[in-house]
Amino acid sequence: MNSIQNTPISPYRDSSLNKIYNLLFCDTIDLYKTESQSSEYPWDTLLSDNPEPGQLAAIASDESLETRQQILAYNLLLAKGFPINTKELLGVIIEVPLADGLDVLAAFNDGTCRYINHAEKLLVWDTQTNESSHLVNQLFSDSLAVVSKIGPWEQERTPFPGEGMIKMTFLVSDGLYFGQGPFGALQADPMAGPIINSAIRLMSYLIDHTA
Repeated sequence: MNSIQNTPISPYRDSSLNKIYNLLFCDTIDLYKTESQSSEYPWDTLLSDNPEPGQLAAIASDESLETRQQILAYNLLLAKGFPINTKELLGVIIEVPLADGLDVLAAFNDGTCRYINHAEKLLVWDTQTNESSHLVNQLFSDSLAVVSKIGPWEQERTPFPGEGMIKMTFLVSDGLYFGQGPFGALQADPMAGPIINSAIRLMSYLIDHTA
C-alpha cells in the first residue's frame, strides 16, 4: 500500500528548496500542513485528521483543481487502503545529478512545471502557452509508454539518484511509478530515450521563456 507519510529527502543545501523538492511528489502530507492551513476547499478535506473517502474521491476527480491537489487526494485514498481503478498519469519528475548538484524537472497534467537546477535556482512555470502545453503533452505521451509496462512502487519513495544516473518518477492515480539507471543507457533505450529527450526540450523551453 502506498504511503503519504514519506520521509523527506534533502538533496540541496537550501532547506526551502528541499521542502519544494519534496512537495513535488505529493506524498508527504505533513509538509502541506505546515505550508497551508487553509480552511477552504479542497484543503479543508486534504489537511483534516481523518478525511472522508467520498470527499477525497470527489477531489481526485475534480479537474478544476491543481493537479497536485488531485494527486494528494489519490494518495490519501491509497494510504487508507481504498483501491484506485483508474490509471491516469498526473505528473512526471526527472532527476539528473551533476557534479555540483541535482537538476530536477517536474511537469504536471495541468501544464504547470517546476525546475530546480544544480545551482539551486528555482523556476516556477504556471502560465500555459501553446508550445509549453505541446511539450508537456509530448512528455506525458512518451511517459505513458513506460507506465503501461510497469507497476506502482509499494514502498517509501527512494532517494535521488547518484552521479551518472537518471531517475524518472511518474505520479499516477494508482501510485508512484519510477525507473532509474545510467543516463547514457536510458537515453539509448527505445522507451526511456524519448522521455529524456522530451524532458530536455521542455526544460530548454522553460529556461528560454522565463525572465
